Amino acid sequence: MKKKTGRDAKELKDFALGENQTQYPETYAPEVLEAFDNKNPGKIAWTTFVCTEFTSLCPKTRQPDFAKIFINYIADKKMVESKSLKLYLFSFRNHGDFHEDCVQTICDDLVKLMKPKYIEVVGEFTPRGGIAIYPYASYSSKEKFFVDLYKKRLSEYAPGKYSMELSKLY
Repeated sequence: MKKKTGRDAKELKDFALGENQTQYPETYAPEVLEAFDNKNPGKIAWTTFVCTEFTSLCPKTRQPDFAKIFINYIADKKMVESKSLKLYLFSFRNHGDFHEDCVQTICDDLVKLMKPKYIEVVGEFTPRGGIAIYPYASYSSKEKFFVDLYKKRLSEYAPGKYSMELSKLY
């Protein structure tokens, strides 16, 4: 059995990790997303990111909207680098779009970056005016297993189904 090793300096040289001062984008910035090679592309493993402090702006009123964003994916050859994902999600702070559009955009940008086997993005937006909105977007590769997974999860989706209770985050 081959011994597993960590990432070497050559693999990490192009990442902006560890800079003294983080530069935050002022507007929607998909170009900040970075991917790295998946060392286990033949394996099926879930990766989940939970952003508890997502913000965007209502495109009509420009009032802030707040949400938790859940990103669940099964990688193929590439994976998203977490700091770049944080900066990317932060770039929505001054972006005016509806909740559903933000979630679909995040899903589409991550598909373009990684070409995962499967991905879903769930937004749990804080109620405003007494209405909570929980948009869901997903994608699968053309492999039958992942197409079936896509169909199953889409048909069974309900708020809270593919996210988690806030009390379990902390």
